[in-house]
Amino acid sequence: MAVKKIGKQTVRLKNPPSIISTYSIVGPKEGDGPLKEYFDFILQDDLCGQKTWEKCESKILEDAIKMAIKNAQLSEKKVEYVLAGDLLNQIISSSFAVRNLGIPYFGLYGACSTMAESLSLGSMLIDGGYADYLVCATSSHFCTAERQFRFPLELGNQRPPTSQWTVTGAGAAVLSSNGLGPYITHVTTGKVVDAGIKDVNNMGAAMAPAAADTIIQHFKDTGYRIDDYDLIITGDLGIIGKEIAEEFITKAGYDISKIFTDCGIEIFDNERQDTHAGGSGCGCSASVFCGYIYKLLKDKTLNRVLLISTGALHSTTSSQQGESIPGIAHAVTISNTKE
Repeated sequence: MAVKKIGKQTVRLKNPPSIISTYSIVGPKEGDGPLKEYFDFILQDDLCGQKTWEKCESKILEDAIKMAIKNAQLSEKKVEYVLAGDLLNQIISSSFAVRNLGIPYFGLYGACSTMAESLSLGSMLIDGGYADYLVCATSSHFCTAERQFRFPLELGNQRPPTSQWTVTGAGAAVLSSNGLGPYITHVTTGKVVDAGIKDVNNMGAAMAPAAADTIIQHFKDTGYRIDDYDLIITGDLGIIGKEIAEEFITKAGYDISKIFTDCGIEIFDNERQDTHAGGSGCGCSASVFCGYIYKLLKDKTLNRVLLISTGALHSTTSSQQGESIPGIAHAVTISNTKE
């Protein structure tokens, strides 16, 4: 019997895991943005001493995982699972990052929703009594994503105003069955929602309906009121997607405008840094959560946050075959109390 299930899509964890440490790494552009003081490490260049951008992405993810474990004052032998994913084909950044760690590994693909997906599944593993320590991690890289999903940088293609800048960054969080918080108390698993958007340069519009669907369902399932949250933050909608999602949510009777923002908006100064509609990518919500939101929770500036990572579930193959872009959004409640 699913005693922890509430409503249609939400789980209330009976033994909420504590996030006992995080670590965030970002690229130079992200490190020049509004959140620079919150990131743990800022790269000097986009290669990080590696020969390719793909190798760089894998390295920063590996470094983030190792440093999060170190910050938790654990040895890698104490960690029972790594749950990680990225945007590249066959999630090579994650698989190559953990190949020398000797830790059991779940490779995840939820596109840019992967950080909240890993936190969701990791929380359930600990709440279910299957682990005491595990790591949830995600990465992306501007240059690797452009090469795979759009055009190689060497072509110098113009980016339309609706496009978003894939974040070069990685974030890792250590979850524990013990700890003083913040805790992951609720998990709302998203549904695949397809609004028929086909423009690969307008990811925000493609993901916004899924984000709105998950947020609305979360409130229905949990009975939480808007004032129960200090912050509701989506992962990768950017300016355009946030506006669309907010409109859907308001029409459903939930005015979250005073506490609603997006990681892709917060990480860049869009005008000064010319990122058009804002940031995106697996590393967007990962680095903003692990570097910014987590610190605000730890110092009690924030007490309860709803993090919703959003993903566009397309590929170069599906786009070339004329398919639309399905979206997904997973949500976790992170609170300084176990309620």
